[in-house]
Order: sequence, then C-alpha cells, then structure tokens
Amino acid sequence: MNGKAKKGTALVIGGGIAGLLSARVLSDDYEEVVVVEKDDFPAHPEDRAGTPQSFHPHRFTERGKTIMARFFPDFERELAERGARSVLNKTVHNMNQHGTVVVRYPRNDYKFSRALLEWVIRGRVRDIPGVRFLPGHEALRLLTTPDRAAVTGIVIRERGAGGQEKSLLADLVVDTGGRASKLSAWLEHLGYAVPKPDLLKVNLGYSTRRYRIPPGQAHLTETWDTVIIGGQPANGTFTGVFSIIENQTAEVTLYRPGGHYPPTDAEQFVQAVAQLPSPLIAELLQGLEPITAPRGFRVPALYRHHYEQMDRWPSGLLVLGDAFCIYDPIFGQGMTVAAIEAEVLQACLREQREAPGSHFEQRTLRKLQAAIEPAWWLNCANDLQWAGVEYAGAEPLKGISFGRKYLDLHLERATAGPDFMLYGLYWGVNTLSLSPREMLNPELVRSVLAASEEGRHWLAELTQQYGQPLENVWDDIVPSFSEAPYPSAGR
Repeated sequence: MNGKAKKGTALVIGGGIAGLLSARVLSDDYEEVVVVEKDDFPAHPEDRAGTPQSFHPHRFTERGKTIMARFFPDFERELAERGARSVLNKTVHNMNQHGTVVVRYPRNDYKFSRALLEWVIRGRVRDIPGVRFLPGHEALRLLTTPDRAAVTGIVIRERGAGGQEKSLLADLVVDTGGRASKLSAWLEHLGYAVPKPDLLKVNLGYSTRRYRIPPGQAHLTETWDTVIIGGQPANGTFTGVFSIIENQTAEVTLYRPGGHYPPTDAEQFVQAVAQLPSPLIAELLQGLEPITAPRGFRVPALYRHHYEQMDRWPSGLLVLGDAFCIYDPIFGQGMTVAAIEAEVLQACLREQREAPGSHFEQRTLRKLQAAIEPAWWLNCANDLQWAGVEYAGAEPLKGISFGRKYLDLHLERATAGPDFMLYGLYWGVNTLSLSPREMLNPELVRSVLAASEEGRHWLAELTQQYGQPLENVWDDIVPSFSEAPYPSAGR
C-alpha cells in the first residue's frame, strides 16, 4: 500500500476462482473484503452445486500459472501434498486433423481437479487478514444512492427456508458470480441501458468420465501427461482428451460444438471413445476402473458483455470472470483469463491509489475488455470452423473470417514435419502467453501461405482484393490487440 491507509469494505459476489483472485487483490487496498457465495463450502475438496462445470477438466496455461504463483506463492506444493502430480517430462500426444505431434512436457506443472484447486486457493485467501467468507448466501440486488449513480452494497438472503434478507454495505462491489450472474438484469432494473452481449452460438457439449488407475497400471502415471485426439470439423468427429489429475485418477472428456453432443450413457461413451480418429485413448483405458458415470455439460452460446460501452455506469461496481465473458472450455483459457483480469484490477487499483481520478470503474472495465479480447477472438476463430456455429454481435468481429481460415492453415503447416517453431507459436498464442499478432503478422502469414498450393491461391486472392501488398493494409485485415496486456520480454 506504499504506506497509505486502506479503504473500507469491498464485497465480492461469488467464491469461485475469479472471486478468490479478486479477494486476494482487493485485500491490498481494503480493510475488509467479504466474499459472498451461495454455496456452502465443502469440508473436503469436492465439487460445488454452483459450479456444474467443475467436474470437467480445468487447467492453467503457463501464463495463468505464473500469475497464480505471484498471488499465491508455492501454491502448487499444496496441490502436490494432496495428490496432484507433476507432468514434467511426461508425454503429450496431440493429434489434429492434419497429423500428430508427440513431445515431452517441458515444465514442472501440476495437474489437478477444479475442486482441489479451489480448496487450496480458498484456504490461502481465508488466511489473509481482513478477508472473510459468507457462504450459503445469495446476492439478490444492488444497493445504491438515491440517484442510483453509485452502488453502496448488496442485499443478500441466507439460502434455505425462512432466510431473511439483509443489507451489506460496501465501498466497492465486484461481481464474479459467473454464468449465474444477474448483473445485467440488476442494472436494467436500476434504469441503466445495458448493451446486448456478443454471442457465439456454439451449441457445444462435453462429457467427462473418471477412472481409477490400479497399481498394475502405475506406468501410466510415469509416462503420460495428456492425449488429445482433436475433432475434425470437416468430418464432425468428437475431440477426445485423456489426462491424469490427482491421486491415481484419470479422466476422459469427449467434446464437440455444433449441436451434436457426446453421450452420457456409459456404454455409448465407451463406444464413442472407440470411434475416435485414433484408438490410443481407448487403449489407455484398458484395465482402468470407471469410478463415475459420464457427466455432461452443455453450453448453448458463449457471451461477451460490453459493460465498458455504457454511457452511464454506477461508481462502486465492477465485474470480472465468467460474469463478464465465457469461453469454450476445451481451450482451457477461462481460469487464465480470470488471472489476467486480476492483474488488470490490481494495476488499476494501484494507478487510482497513486493518481486518483474520476470514472475509475469505467476505465477499469475498458482495460478488462482489452484483456478479454484475444481469448474471445481466438475462441470465435476456432469454433467458427465447425458447421452449426454462428456469431451474433452488435458489430462484425474484425478479421474473423481471415483468422478462421488462417489458423487452420497455420496448424497444418506447423504439424507437417512438424515445424516446432510454428507449432510452439500456435500454442503460445492460444494459451495467451503471446499476442495473436505474433502469429498474425504479414511476413509470417506470407511464409505460411506460400508453403501450400491452397495458401498460395489464397494469398493471390488477398493481394488482388486489396490491390497492394498485405503489409500496407494489415491493420485493416486483423485486430491490433494493442491494448491487451501481455508479459514484457524477459518478465
């Protein structure tokens, strides 16, 4: 705090990963931080009813892990103590529609369930002086000043029969309520004009089943990190993902956008795994013991709110995480974006502390939107390759047709050989460690397109379409992503 006194109270709506990160950041600036969560927290690492997607795979990308380690030093040690395992030098088998790349995982990362991660991070946040949790309470509406220009707290109700409403006052309210957020409705009820969100109508579904690895199959944990059998948009096949999380537990997820959902019936699940483009996952499951039935999760549409575009926004209110934007879970970007947003919030609070100014919340929302943009654009570019996926936004998404086609050509070129420079660049961008502009620059694009007949034909079409070299019109073709926060070199 640089010697300056902390402010009063901040309220966080939602006790998931975004809420825990927000509480950690806010604790540097506020004397009291209260996390309001509608679920009761479990006594052990268990999935919560309020996070129906938590049973399915979760991960941090390298960038997400780096941010988490800064906020919660050595948090992976606690994960390991509860059974999470290192994947250093374990085998990653990644098959896409263009071929297969097999590598050894180069970093000492740990695999875990969402329930275990929440348990560990919640314990860390609970130990922060001034932070307290209020589980089993539902946020009902915002409290405001008479002119509704400022939020002054929330009204909550204890869940269960006879729960009484009560008011919690605060200097700042942060909604991290996820997919269940009612923020748009609350704002409209207060008379604010809320823009319609951008929608990516994905109609995606995924089903996950967990397995126990018996002692006789212990070599699996010594050998494998992840097996990804990528779905093929041209053929409409499922994506299959095998990984080992914690305490000798493996999980398999089947996934597909476009309205053709993977099965949740156990026998049909086995058949669907056997019908993947590669038999490897089915082979790895031989001898493993199913410990759950397949569980499904369906997402009709991804959304991105545009609260930053509102002419009027109440002071004392912010929003982060899935309450702002949700992503296709197969890309594993959601928790990393939440961590990036927490860094943005921390920087904005620091800036406001050192140079106080008006409209702090609106400035912060704009910076959060810039942080969201790369992941949203990449989700759209990847998912729009599938039949049945449609984009519906107030404005066309710049460069998305180009991106949809180029990402596939880049992946094809990277897989051939393989070309590990191009392959690493592809995953560096899609895991949000690098700006999309690192992959979408005219020199590299020209090189990739020149490597195939299809690419050369498309390059000629583009040159004819724009009537001049691509370098001269590149900013008209793809977004700049210039406001998105990325780590500086050497950080």
